[in-house]
Amino acid sequence: MLSIIATPIGNLDDIGKRALETLKAADWIAAEDTRVARDRLNHWEIGEKPLFSYWDQNERLRTPFLVEKLQSGERGALISDAGTPLVSDPGYRIVQACIEAGVALQVIPGPSAVVGALCAAGLPTDRFYFGGFLPRDAGPRRRALEELAALKATLIFYESPLRLPESLGLLATLWPRRRVVVARNLTGVWEQWIRGSAAEVLEILGE
Repeated sequence: MLSIIATPIGNLDDIGKRALETLKAADWIAAEDTRVARDRLNHWEIGEKPLFSYWDQNERLRTPFLVEKLQSGERGALISDAGTPLVSDPGYRIVQACIEAGVALQVIPGPSAVVGALCAAGLPTDRFYFGGFLPRDAGPRRRALEELAALKATLIFYESPLRLPESLGLLATLWPRRRVVVARNLTGVWEQWIRGSAAEVLEILGE
């Protein structure tokens, strides 16, 4: 069986009892960054356990190896650096391979930055669209947003601090009156929320 386990996005005390029990019972853990995973396992007082790096650059090659271990009867766990695996994080390939190989899957739900941000943003929650990370280049980024212009829903994206000013500037041009919320470090010590139009949020952030 492969267990897909959500882990805290900021506050490490947000880990659930079932998630801890499943991590302790696993024969091995596939993690986006094994160093981050080791620090977290130590914090939760989970003993030494084999960790396998599983991220964007190696998941295609690593998947057959891990599925073979699962088929042999081992219990594996999949975690990302923070939040729910597969949500803008690696994991799709191994889940697909497990389904094809007849390996059982279980999900241990928990923290998700997408849902957490939506809950406290103050924007409508009845319909929302999660677009992951916006394209890096200006042209594709603009086209991606223009394609969503007619969608009557709250739009949620991940964005890096370095690209945030450009994305906010584009939003200010495309939708000057639309309400925008920037949330960062959710559940962490430096949690921050900035609300307003895209231009107002950009002015608050400054440099």
